[in-house]
Amino acid sequence: MAGLLNESFAQDGGGVRVGIKGGYSVAGWQGETVKSFGDLLDYTNGNVQTRMRQGFHAGMYLSIPIAPGIEFEPGVQYSQKGMVLEGRVPGDALEFANAKVTLTNKAEYIDVPLLAKLYVGSGFNLFAGPQVSFLVSNKVNVNAGAFGFSAYNDDFEWQNSQRKVDLGMSAGAGYQFQNGLNMSGSYDMGFTTIDDNASYKSYNHGFKASLGYRF
Repeated sequence: MAGLLNESFAQDGGGVRVGIKGGYSVAGWQGETVKSFGDLLDYTNGNVQTRMRQGFHAGMYLSIPIAPGIEFEPGVQYSQKGMVLEGRVPGDALEFANAKVTLTNKAEYIDVPLLAKLYVGSGFNLFAGPQVSFLVSNKVNVNAGAFGFSAYNDDFEWQNSQRKVDLGMSAGAGYQFQNGLNMSGSYDMGFTTIDDNASYKSYNHGFKASLGYRF
């Protein structure tokens, strides 16, 4: 094991490296999610489904060697989060028409992960660490329609009582190629409620699939 760690560390050149990465992400809420959309629940008699929001993330990072096979990796990246809530309108005729209302929380964050990375083979690595996320934009899209057509579609700002700083963690695994390319998958989890007053106990969480390059 020590030989593998030393080999992985040696191929990095021993100095601080700058990298960029980005990719696909899916995000959602866990906890008392539906309480935040009580009006939709009332209107649809509780016939509501939640989905994760699809989006992307992109940013840069530093790779700082601190010991053989171990790096400190602080970074900053733009990240799309939120969730989707879909309710079908009750009633025989409306069910036939597939009438539904969809609310999409389009939250945009700046994530600042502070990761410790451990190489456990030639390029393969595990990483974990705290993450601070800053809310920069928060909108809700309302879409209502039937028969597959949209009758109403609009965005509105949702800033009141929303927590501006989310404390959490990130953990995952990746592979660093010798030519600088890398890929990774990670899971992010917020530890602080999305609502600043904690009137509903919902938390951000999501998955990221990333491709990057280390210079």
